[in-house]
Amino acid sequence: MNEPAATTREAPWRAGLRAARANVLPGLVVQGAMLSLLLLHHFHAPSRAALERLAETKAAWGIGYSVLAAAVAGAVVPELLRVVLGQRGRLRPANFKELLFGIPFWGAMGFVVDLFYRGQARWFGDEPVASVVIPQVLVDQFVYNPLFAAPVTVWLFDWKNRGYRMTRDFFTARYYRDHVVPALFATWGVWIPVVTVLYLLPEPVQIPLFSLALSLWAILYGWMSEDQARRAAA
Repeated sequence: MNEPAATTREAPWRAGLRAARANVLPGLVVQGAMLSLLLLHHFHAPSRAALERLAETKAAWGIGYSVLAAAVAGAVVPELLRVVLGQRGRLRPANFKELLFGIPFWGAMGFVVDLFYRGQARWFGDEPVASVVIPQVLVDQFVYNPLFAAPVTVWLFDWKNRGYRMTRDFFTARYYRDHVVPALFATWGVWIPVVTVLYLLPEPVQIPLFSLALSLWAILYGWMSEDQARRAAA
C-alpha cells in the first residue's frame, strides 16, 4: 500500500519539516542532555573522570563495547520504557518481536558508527576546533547520513512494519524521495546539534555518549516509524 505522502504528492521537504516540528520537544531533550554532558566534561572534574572511565572501558572492550552499548541503548532501553510506561509493566509478544529486530539492527549500527567515528578522527583529527569539527559534522550529516544511515534505517524499519515483506518500491528514487528525504529532515533537526557536541569531545568518549543520544533517538524514531505505518494502514 502506498504512503499517503506519495498519494497526495506532498513535497518531501514539507513532510520532513512537519516531522521535524512534531519532534521539536523530544529533540530538545536529546540535545539538552548532550550539551549538559559536554559542559560537565569540561567544567566538572568528577563527571569528567566518570566519562573517562567509560572511555577506558570502551578501549578495553574494543568494538564489542560499541555493538553491545548500541544494542542496549537502541533496543533494550526503549522497549523497557515501553513496557513500564506504556504497558503498565505487562510484557507482550510484540515486545519480544521488537527486540528480535532491534538488538541486531542497533548492534550492527553501533559497529558501523564505531568504525566511522574512528575514520573521522583519522581523516580530520581529534581536536575540538572549528577546522576539525565542522568538516566532521558536514561529512556525518550530509554524506554518511543520506547515503547510508538514513536509507538503511528507513528501509529496515519499513520492512519490519510491513511484516518483513519487501517490495520493489524500496529501491526506487520515488521511495527515497517520499520516505527517506522526510526522515532526513527530521534527523537533521535532532542530530546536527548532537553530533556537533560529540565531535567537540575526545574520540574515546564519543561512543559512550553516542549511546545515550541513541537511546533517546531510538525512542523517537520508533514512534515516528510506527506512526507512519499506522498512517499507511489507514
